[in-house]
Amino acid sequence: MTSYLVRRLGFLLLSFVLAMLLIFVLLRLLPGDPANALLSVDATPEQIRAAQEQVGSNLPLWEQLTSWLADVARLDLGKSFISGAAVLPEIGQRLVVTLPLTLIAFVLSVVVAALVGYLAAVKADTRLGVALSGVAQVGIAVPVFWIGILLVWLLALELRLLPSGGFPRTDWEDPGAALVSLTLPVVTIVVVMSASLTRYVRSAVLDVLDADHLRNARALGAGPGEAFLRHGLRNASVPVISILGIELASTLLGAVVVEAVFNLPGLGSMLTKAIAEHDYPSIQGVLLVTTLFVLLIGFLADVVQRIVDPRLRVSLSGADA
Repeated sequence: MTSYLVRRLGFLLLSFVLAMLLIFVLLRLLPGDPANALLSVDATPEQIRAAQEQVGSNLPLWEQLTSWLADVARLDLGKSFISGAAVLPEIGQRLVVTLPLTLIAFVLSVVVAALVGYLAAVKADTRLGVALSGVAQVGIAVPVFWIGILLVWLLALELRLLPSGGFPRTDWEDPGAALVSLTLPVVTIVVVMSASLTRYVRSAVLDVLDADHLRNARALGAGPGEAFLRHGLRNASVPVISILGIELASTLLGAVVVEAVFNLPGLGSMLTKAIAEHDYPSIQGVLLVTTLFVLLIGFLADVVQRIVDPRLRVSLSGADA
């Protein structure tokens, strides 16, 4: 297990470095000069040169890259071209919205999917099981932004039960108001994410229910629920864990759409605004942080999967992997 962790950490570091290079190169391939964010339409050649010197776009690409990598190594993501504010502290302020939104929605989605997926598997041959599977398929097909708009119309505009968007200026100083403002965004994500997860949970549970060791446990007197919890839950969770990592990463990345629908001041709105204003430091900072989170989620999912399934800790030769 130790050698595996060392290799996996090395792969994580290499992936992060490659992601940094890719982010830098792709941004520079876009048309336009980042200095344009500081210029008016009728800027003079002298003003253009001054703006290019200010943002460093007049330097060769390799100098821009080495300067940026050195700044990142010092945990300095630069300053916004537009506001002049440091990017890293602003990302930290935005994360107090994006992370709770992502984590709350993820936990609730897992709970809902586990219950619905198990029920759909156990009742697979009944009308209830078919109905649950059909609802899950519909939930996957419906775009998340459409569900968000529908919930705003129904619960905010028609029934006036919840706010249609926004977030308290005091952030989490009033937890109740903050949670209320996140309710509709969370429900929007849960509808889509739990529908996707339900398919995988149902498939994993069906595979376990047909296993010989589970039938033997029931033949020895254990009830269906007891037999599954004691002898089937661990096996069913193995294929789902890797999917959970992917779904958590997708939820974090999908915050761009959800935050736009509900006007939340998170990483998504920061990225959208930065792209519209050609604010390269902010774009690079947000992409770098989200990429790091996605890579860490994948790393943790792999480790947890190996811990849950002893077979994955054994190499083909039978030695500890």
